[in-house]
Amino acid sequence: MMKYRLPITIACAALMASGLAVAGEIYKWTGEDGNVHYEDRPVGKTDMEHVDVVSRNTDNTVVQARLDADREARAASRQVASEAPPKMTREEIRGEQQARQEKCQQYRSQLESFLRSQRLYKEDNAGEREYLSEDEIMAARSRVEGQIREYCGA
Repeated sequence: MMKYRLPITIACAALMASGLAVAGEIYKWTGEDGNVHYEDRPVGKTDMEHVDVVSRNTDNTVVQARLDADREARAASRQVASEAPPKMTREEIRGEQQARQEKCQQYRSQLESFLRSQRLYKEDNAGEREYLSEDEIMAARSRVEGQIREYCGA
């Protein structure tokens, strides 16, 4: 065990030192040529300023949601391209893909508002609110989920 003491001590010291390097300070200054430079120590420039660096852990759920949305958008664009009549131009296909992606995002945001809202309502002709029953809410969610499947390819 004694022969491992020195390597373990060195490894621990290196790990602690690497944490200090990450937590170091950053300085920003503009050179005579107009380029912005960043340094880890002051270099004596008069216009040098301290930059506050904030690090945060990555939120895996947000990353996964973004990846899923991108995957669905690619699938929807492939679906549009495969369903396109042979005489459509590339611009028409791109326009159709863009319209599908916009509809997809619209229905996704509508579903999210359904899921976040405690009470849903619709306005009648007089501008008064009519609150939806639980069955009406479930039917509306189901319709929006169907639209998401249609336009997002999910």
